[in-house]
Amino acid sequence: MHRKAFVALLGATAITLALGACSEAAEKPGTDKKPYVALISKGFRHQFWQAVKAGAEQAGKEFNVDVTFEGAQEEGNVEQQIQLLQTVIDKKPGAIGFAAIDSQAAGPLMTQAKNAKIPVIAFDSGVDSDVPITTASTDNLAAAAEAAKHMAEKIGHEGKIAMVVHDQTSVTGVQRRDGFQEYIKKNEPKIQIVDVQYSGDPLKATDLAKAILTANPDLKGIYGSNEGAAIGVLHAVQEKGLTGKITIVGFDSGKDQIDAIKAGTMYGAITQNPVGIGYETVKAAVAAIKGEKLPKSIDTGFYWYDKTNIDDAKISAVLYQ
Repeated sequence: MHRKAFVALLGATAITLALGACSEAAEKPGTDKKPYVALISKGFRHQFWQAVKAGAEQAGKEFNVDVTFEGAQEEGNVEQQIQLLQTVIDKKPGAIGFAAIDSQAAGPLMTQAKNAKIPVIAFDSGVDSDVPITTASTDNLAAAAEAAKHMAEKIGHEGKIAMVVHDQTSVTGVQRRDGFQEYIKKNEPKIQIVDVQYSGDPLKATDLAKAILTANPDLKGIYGSNEGAAIGVLHAVQEKGLTGKITIVGFDSGKDQIDAIKAGTMYGAITQNPVGIGYETVKAAVAAIKGEKLPKSIDTGFYWYDKTNIDDAKISAVLYQ
């Protein structure tokens, strides 16, 4: 996607996105002439989901399908997400896109969708089920390994580091933890991961990171596995007066991370291609409706960005604020 098109899409999305608006849109399923594709995401609070929604809506226009986009008001609210999924299944859309908060909790509803002959496309986060036809997502293991590689280089390949991971139930949480840990274990014998805590919420992540810093005064770096976790780590380092002394590596994008990387208070982060995730999910849903064969996974790509390349065209095109 061209950068100008991305900016225009994302700007429009940021203005219009609200849970109420999306819920209202979900009441307008497709007609006999126009298929209806329903996407259920993990949430709305992070700018990441706004960018995914923008890509989904672009694909909806391009492939002439109605697209709705809903998610839990709080990203960890599994119960609410399951309720939304049940409501969508009851509406019998042409296809469903689903980003699971808990990779196992939706198992029974996946079976229900299959029995109703509704194709399911997993996006961002996989589902512990063989029902989804494909998964459109970042290779989170490889992306987390890339984050670990840059952390190791920055701290001189030795010392103590810690991790604040956004959750331990979703595929993204597990893979962004495991990919980071496995890289360090295999490649960096002089680096020790002294603590792993779980929270994608910035406020809780701040408290957890402050506790880690207090317990480990010789810590060299902390990795935050999504936007909320990374910003929480950033705030903790700032509140402890350790800016410039602790290397912070993040994941995702958002205005706060972009500003911090430009200012040098965060070393760098991994950005996904959220517009591409939304676009590919709807594109795959349309193919599934038509009965076309799809690969088991669709890799939507990722990039490392820091102060040296944040303004490069290929990076700025996939950053979201």
